[in-house]
Amino acid sequence: MNTLKSSRGFTLIEIMVVMVILGLLVAIVAPNIIGRSDQAKVTVARTQLKQIGNALDLYKLDNHNYPSTQQGLQALVSKPDGFPDAKNWNPDGYMKSVPVDPWGNAYQYVSPGANHPYDLYSYGSDGREGGDGDAADLSVWDTNGPKKQ
Repeated sequence: MNTLKSSRGFTLIEIMVVMVILGLLVAIVAPNIIGRSDQAKVTVARTQLKQIGNALDLYKLDNHNYPSTQQGLQALVSKPDGFPDAKNWNPDGYMKSVPVDPWGNAYQYVSPGANHPYDLYSYGSDGREGGDGDAADLSVWDTNGPKKQ
């Protein structure tokens, strides 16, 4: 009994058909996935702005003032020096660390703010004031965050 198994490979045409099908799938799916990373970063920035805003509110509840611009957001991590004095600063802090925005830039903090007790914002993907789309500035006051006056 001599049984020979025939080994037959793929033809060039079969491989080309598979490659065309894969190419079509990538062309259809890739734009949907690629555009989402920018949206995801904006969502992360909005969430971080809300979290920092909530930590600032807790700081104010304990110390009766928001940190000054000079004290900055670092006042949420370690007890600040200077004015206003943080007499009731929580020894555990208000945040473990101050996050940077999803594009690697520091969040901007000014206290008092122009129309609010403080301004807290990110310059977006371009790291500069102004811009459109994912390069637009994001503010804690534009994210359905706390509404203080």
